Amino acid sequence: MSTLPLSLKKEGLVERHQLEGTDPSDRYFNRSIAVNRTGAGYKAQVMYEALVVEGQTHRTVADAVKDVVDRLRNLGFRRMRTRLNFRGKRYLAEKETWIDYAD
Repeated sequence: MSTLPLSLKKEGLVERHQLEGTDPSDRYFNRSIAVNRTGAGYKAQVMYEALVVEGQTHRTVADAVKDVVDRLRNLGFRRMRTRLNFRGKRYLAEKETWIDYAD
């Protein structure tokens, strides 16, 4: 892991997380959460049909992903779970465990 200060690291897409759950109409969904590095931390975003949900900037990737999940929960999404799919261009999903978010 790099020890460079966040402000000296390259900005842009750093990870993609798989998100599964049920939408407000009780349909199963599967989407990708994009996590971008900014000058101040990490920001996550997910698109679901015409809805774009973007979280605030956080110090960690985990907090950025949880912020998006919480925002979706407030919109009526349920039974959500995530796992890391890509770190940079490296595929990791088969090695990563799911993180469940309580309703």
